[in-house]
Amino acid sequence: MENREFAEAMQRRTKQYALRTFKLIEALPRTAVARVIAQQLIRAATSIGANYRAACRARSIAEFTAKLGIVIEEADECIYWVELIIEGKLLRRELVESLLRETRELLAVMISARKTTQRTHR
Repeated sequence: MENREFAEAMQRRTKQYALRTFKLIEALPRTAVARVIAQQLIRAATSIGANYRAACRARSIAEFTAKLGIVIEEADECIYWVELIIEGKLLRRELVESLLRETRELLAVMISARKTTQRTHR
């Protein structure tokens, strides 16, 4: 897959990830704790796609890797919030597991992309 095709596919994937997160948040109970987690999760989940798009329009390799660093931080934060949803028993694990798996996959892809970029542009 060409870099442009990969970037477009990842832009679609990160947008779908945010949309899936919206659905998960709507399923959370209407409690004070769930509201706080929902706000944090939606901010981080939407930031993944927004910052990946910004990375794709970077003006330099340094800017690209910096933006990917933000994407990585936000994906890792999403893992934290989703784990809290599971461990806090706000939703059943089976309702959340596929989103957690997708978050981990996105994180792995972004880490790999940053490492490859850094290695090839030394």
